[in-house]
Amino acid sequence: MVNLEKSKAMFEKAREYLPGGVSSPVRAIKPYPFYTEKASGCRITDIDGNEYIDYCLGYGPNMLGHANPVVKKAISDQLEKGWLYGTPTESEFKLAERIAAAYPGIDMLRFVSTGTEATMSALRAARGYTGKNKFVKIEGGFHGAHDSVLVKAGSGASTLGKPDSLGVPQDFTKHTLQAPYNNIEAMTDLLESSDDIAAVIMEPVMGNVGPVLPQEGYLEEIRKLTKEYDTLLIFDEVITGFRLAMGGAQEYYGVTPDLTTLGKIIGGGMPIGVFGGRKDIIEMIAPSGSVYQAGTFSGHPASVAAGNAVLDVLEKENAHEKLNTMGQNVRSRLSDMVTDKGLDYSVSGIGSMFKIFFGDMPTNYQDVLKCDKEGYFNFFHKMLDQGIFIPPSQFETNFLSLAHTEDDLEATFEAYESCL
Repeated sequence: MVNLEKSKAMFEKAREYLPGGVSSPVRAIKPYPFYTEKASGCRITDIDGNEYIDYCLGYGPNMLGHANPVVKKAISDQLEKGWLYGTPTESEFKLAERIAAAYPGIDMLRFVSTGTEATMSALRAARGYTGKNKFVKIEGGFHGAHDSVLVKAGSGASTLGKPDSLGVPQDFTKHTLQAPYNNIEAMTDLLESSDDIAAVIMEPVMGNVGPVLPQEGYLEEIRKLTKEYDTLLIFDEVITGFRLAMGGAQEYYGVTPDLTTLGKIIGGGMPIGVFGGRKDIIEMIAPSGSVYQAGTFSGHPASVAAGNAVLDVLEKENAHEKLNTMGQNVRSRLSDMVTDKGLDYSVSGIGSMFKIFFGDMPTNYQDVLKCDKEGYFNFFHKMLDQGIFIPPSQFETNFLSLAHTEDDLEATFEAYESCL
């Protein structure tokens, strides 16, 4: 077993000042998390000196690996010039132009600082544009930690949305409806139930519970339905944006939403977010319109510099062909392994995303809940002991980066073989 004595001691100290000893719940690994000292390439090192091959990658954004030298130089060069101006910059225009060129559903966009801020603002824009109040989210879909999207899974559309957190008044979620993923009939019933639905917001691929993939024709039908019922379609591509293709899931699947949200992946892990879409919608954002949104850190020069550098590398390295081929090979090897061992598990994924579900292949959130969560968590700890860092929850996706080598993958397969 890995020695985590320093992390254990740090955890006891951290709990005095940080809730649960961490700055975000997903990091609260029982009985205590490891505390990171540094990371480079596809490897992350904790304060006890343990090194792990990393498939968490900051929960997705580090497609190029940790501390990529091109991105690091871009950030360093910007820091020499200053890092917060409170004024527009040429580099933010350049990054906006490149994003709009890559995404079929983005004519115009606004930079923000996080994915949470992006989804919150996109929903406000949708309500402002349509003059409607309600929106539909997919059950189990994650769109950040703002009040209106923190709705209990399974509360359904037949009742008021019930908050999934203390401190959120039920009034804040009463306009939030839910439909199961991959269920056109349920979505149709919801859209028929009210003429006050401004938008449907969804992860085209459910990344925070898996990944769980759309069934054939599902996204196309959602697009058709939302147009039929005069409802905007928002693709939350905080995970899939630039991960599946330069133009994200909307390019990959050929389905164009009205609004799109992007997140930290643009900045290679730096704090950044985007909401964008049709010009007639985004032009309603202040100061050109009456939908208010603002932020001192929006278009932060260091994050924007990182973003332009990330896109440079993705374009020059033919990154998506390499990563998606790597992902297909990983899923194939793991599938063969599961079959050979006679395990009742399922290997899911797309592009450079992958996961072993400890149960049948899920098509929605309720299916994921049936998987063996405790068994998976035991497996996570066994993999950590083997020097492999995968997300600690059955409800998170594994990611690949350009920094992963064939030797890294072979070491990973050996660990899977042993720990499964």
